[in-house]
Formats: sequence, structure tokens, C-alpha cells
Amino acid sequence: MVGSSLNRILSKSNKVTEVIPATRNDANLFNLKETSDLIKNTMPDVVINSAAKVGGIHANNSQRTAFITENLKINLNIIEALRNLNSIKFINLGSSCIYPLDAPNPIREDSLMTGALEPTNSPYAIAKISAIEMSRALNSDYGNEVVNLMPTNLYGPKDYFHEDLSHVIPGMIAKMHIAKIDKRKEFAVWGTGKPLREFLFVDDLALAIEHIIDIKTKHDLINIGSGSEVTILELALKIQETVGFEGKIIFDSSKPDGNPRKLLDSTIIKSHGWSPKTSLEEGLVKTYSWYLENISI
Repeated sequence: MVGSSLNRILSKSNKVTEVIPATRNDANLFNLKETSDLIKNTMPDVVINSAAKVGGIHANNSQRTAFITENLKINLNIIEALRNLNSIKFINLGSSCIYPLDAPNPIREDSLMTGALEPTNSPYAIAKISAIEMSRALNSDYGNEVVNLMPTNLYGPKDYFHEDLSHVIPGMIAKMHIAKIDKRKEFAVWGTGKPLREFLFVDDLALAIEHIIDIKTKHDLINIGSGSEVTILELALKIQETVGFEGKIIFDSSKPDGNPRKLLDSTIIKSHGWSPKTSLEEGLVKTYSWYLENISI
């Protein structure tokens, strides 16, 4: 999702001469030699790491080994491949889950490693925190310019629309669409509906990366958020309106809520002149339209 958005946005940017997209067919990021060969053979000015194994609460909590090992392998191989190539700027994408469960909201970058992580996705968070520390070491030892961008919860076209393993927006869209087709009278949402969440349309992240790609900044860790938050209940009602589901929304409080609130402080990126352009309502319409055209039953 992020890679395809980046490719589309950067290909149109007057800041970028050439985009060299790399898929699994171009290099297996679990393999150091393939990763290193790709970078050395192309010698880009900037490497943007948007590769990751991602998923929602259920996926994170039921595939804990895969989430930490696969993400560690990807990040380790990319950073190892950049050793002794200090002319290459490294933009690494992380996740807001790196911050402690009880971090004060809005969450500032200096909250990193000040407390315990949210337990359902701690393996993924540890992998992302390790990437930050490794990239800082790369800067210290080899001189590469490094920026770690921590986006809030992302969604948009080409997301992973799985009923059980997806993040909340694509998962809810997929399940609610099926509920509409089946003409069900109720739709169950995990948890109590009370947690607050911030969401960012994927193209706004791509535009943030385009904005900062040629900017020198003293900050190597920067949050990227929309600045707006909704409860899971409010989100479910917005998706219900977008999808056109006519049944009742109910909540399964036996399922985990996850972090009660997670709003990023995006002061730093906004001080560099970036701001999001897509409202949640507009983004949901674009996302559901893509789902209907490409995936829906």
C-alpha cells in the first residue's frame, strides 16, 4: 500500500529524477546479498524503507514470532547493505506502536523507550524500535543522513483487506461489505468501541515523504499524523455510512481494545511545512471505491 502510493506520488514529483521501485521480484529483503546487490547496482540518492509485515490486533497477537523476526530481517538487511555507502540518505518508516502504552497524549517523539509497550503488538514494536536504533548507529558510524518517520494508523487503496488479520479500517470495510451483501441484521466490532484512534490516508504519508526528501533536519525521529482522532464507535459508524450497511452495530467486549488512546504530536513535521490534505470521510470513500473495483465479492 505505502510503496505503491510512494511510487505514484514521487513519479510525479519535480524533486525526483527517477523512482526505482523494488518489489519482492526485484529483491528478497530477507536475503542480505540480494538486498545489497539491489542498492549497489542502482546507487540511489535516497533509500526509503516501506517494507514490513503488518496487521491488526489479531494478526500481531497470534503471529508474534513472525512479526518480530520478519521485520527484524528486513530492517537489518537494508541497514547492513547501506554500510560504507554514506552518500545515500535513508528514510525509514516505522509505526506509532513504538511508543509506550501509557505515553502522554499527544505522543511526542521523546516518549520513545520511556515505558512498557502495548502487549498485543510488542514484537512488532520492538522490531521497529530496533530499526531506529540501527539507523542511528548507521548515522553515527558511517555518516548516512537518516530520518525515521513514524506514521499513525494508515489506510487507503491497496491495503490488506482481510476479515481477521487486517488493520481496523480495511478489516472493517471487508467484513461490513460482506455483512451488507448477506443482509445481516447486526455487525460485531471488537472491543468496547471506546478507544480513540488517529488515522492517516496513505497518500498524505507519501506527500510527507516527498516534502521532507530534500530537507535537512536536525530531527532523526519524526511523527506523521493527521491530528484528528475518533473513537472506534465513531469509525464504525463512518464506515457503515460509506459501505451502506443497514444493520445494527454491536460491540464484543470480550475482545481486546488495545491501546485506549494513541494520538501523535506532529508538531515537528508541520514545522517543516507539511500538513495532511485528506479527511477521514474522503479517505474512506476512496478506499471503499478501490475495494469495490479490485477485491469485493
